[in-house]
Amino acid sequence: MLRALSAPLRIRIVTELAEGPRCVHELVETLEAPQPLISQHLRVLRGAGVVHGARRGREIAYSLIDEHIAHIVADAVSHAREG
Repeated sequence: MLRALSAPLRIRIVTELAEGPRCVHELVETLEAPQPLISQHLRVLRGAGVVHGARRGREIAYSLIDEHIAHIVADAVSHAREG
């Protein structure tokens, strides 16, 4: 799991998903990153058991599997800013 969280964009995705489920196009807009890159990082996070997707019509809404992950990431980001 920690390896999956090692990329800065994945940290940003997890931080965004801590606010609630998001579809890929919402993450693309918010994070200002290309759709293929967001999808690739979501695939890594899904494979590591960090996020899961639920179909909403034609889209998939991604959310965190465990809210503790959001706390771990928030604490790590906060600690990095202090140092």
